[in-house]
Amino acid sequence: MNSSLDKIKSAVLLAIDAMRVNILRTLLAILGVTIGISSIIIVFSAGEGIQGILQAQSESFGTDALQIEIKVPSSKKGVAGEQQSATSLIQGAQVTTMKHDDLEDILRLPNVTQGYGLLMTQLPVTYRDETERPQIWASSASFIDIDEAEVEEGRFFSDAEDRSLAQVAVLGKDIKEDLFGESDPLGRTIKLGNTRFEVIGVMEERGSFFGFNFDSFIYLPVKTLQKKVMGVDYIISILVQLEDIQYADETAETIRAIMRENHDIDPPDEIREGIFDTGQDDFRVVSMVEAVEVFGDVSLTLTIVLLAIVAISLVVGGVGVMNMMYVIVNERTPEIGLRKAVGATYQDIMLQFLMESIAITLAGGIIGSIIGVAVSYGIALAAQSVGYPWELQVPFVAFLTAAIFSIIFGIFFGVYPARKAAQLDPIEAMRHE
Repeated sequence: MNSSLDKIKSAVLLAIDAMRVNILRTLLAILGVTIGISSIIIVFSAGEGIQGILQAQSESFGTDALQIEIKVPSSKKGVAGEQQSATSLIQGAQVTTMKHDDLEDILRLPNVTQGYGLLMTQLPVTYRDETERPQIWASSASFIDIDEAEVEEGRFFSDAEDRSLAQVAVLGKDIKEDLFGESDPLGRTIKLGNTRFEVIGVMEERGSFFGFNFDSFIYLPVKTLQKKVMGVDYIISILVQLEDIQYADETAETIRAIMRENHDIDPPDEIREGIFDTGQDDFRVVSMVEAVEVFGDVSLTLTIVLLAIVAISLVVGGVGVMNMMYVIVNERTPEIGLRKAVGATYQDIMLQFLMESIAITLAGGIIGSIIGVAVSYGIALAAQSVGYPWELQVPFVAFLTAAIFSIIFGIFFGVYPARKAAQLDPIEAMRHE
């Protein structure tokens, strides 16, 4: 046992001395591994950061919520229909079948406590000489009760103001600063399109969620936007809060039945577990938990794809290590011959050069891990600076993967040069020039 440990210790010391002899060549070999390992750390950290954002965003809207959103009817059922619908929406297809009557029918369900309808658009807003073009978030008054958003100044509009088509507006933090700077906006009048609105409140800073910067929104009563600005009677989404999340699936299926009846859509022949699309549905019902799970699956798939790409860069780095080891074996052939002549065995030579290869890849792994953490920290700071709740998280599995890759690549790309060295004939090796 002690003899084996002594051999390993001796091989490690020889490897370190050999790396020091030609430091520039060693650093170049380490570089390829460093890039690959740092990429592994960054990919894992980014995956954790994205998951954290999704979790925070789902909690913001409430995990006890169901969302009913518009969908383009398609000729296909199930997942294929969902994909076809998403493509149609991206291409500009418009669905105008979701109405306030749908919301009122859904609010009568025993497991639904409250909810709001939503309509979004983009309009030019003017105050004196300042003009911006923000997103307009028009909803029922209960939005402020369901969502975690808070009003910093003034108040949010009431249900009575929504029903009476009151021309009142609540500003996001950023749009308030763009239009009013440091002055008080409460009681001032802004112009949205050709319609004037009184500013009654300013929202607390919130940041970006699901790709939207809520601080740049202007919040209006949904019926006011429908009747006095856009001249429409539809909404694009409904969000309802549930009394008991345990019955979310049953409530979702009841909502689907209500929507199909209201929209004259034939019910499905069978009901399968999960989100089921008849092919003619012009809506979809999803829970915030399901939405996060879908995004999480996409994030996991992206992480796997990126790791596969990173593995390619590690292979390139490993080939560089192998080439360097072949050069080292060639340069040190006389030394190898001398060692074998004085009693070094096949295993001794193999161990010596394998340890040198592993030492190079481990050094690359350590340096790459440090660089990966530093870059991940920079990404987290950059994301936080634009309002995303991105926390620096590097899971243990990232470091474990980096260490395993370093050792495996060191062995894999070092074994062939080491074997070549170990198989040299001592007489011929000492004659080598």
